[in-house]
Amino acid sequence: QVQLVESGGGLVQAGGSLRLSCAASGSIFSINAMGWYRQAPGRQRELVATITAGGSTNYADSVKGRFTISRDNAKNTVYLQMNSLKPEDTAVYYCNAGVTITPLHSYDYWGQGTQVTVSS
Repeated sequence: QVQLVESGGGLVQAGGSLRLSCAASGSIFSINAMGWYRQAPGRQRELVATITAGGSTNYADSVKGRFTISRDNAKNTVYLQMNSLKPEDTAVYYCNAGVTITPLHSYDYWGQGTQVTVSS
């Protein structure tokens, strides 16, 4: 079993910054891509940013230039540095990881979500 535990959410004023962390633990052989998604009330979950095991990144257009995704492979942890936050960034943020638990078995795992609220 694999667990993803997120931390770092909270309430911040517009223009402020937050840093989210997500640590994976459990029966991990290796971790492939990791990413952050978000879901605002009444909206579908959407991709925020992803990062491959090799460090290649991808961002939603709405966060480019403001958010930075990074990972520490030794700690099985992915981060999301969020700067210049806007009220429209308010959402529950979810961590995602593609985890290989044996050489023949890989699965997608999700964290429990962490609330980010940006006040205007």
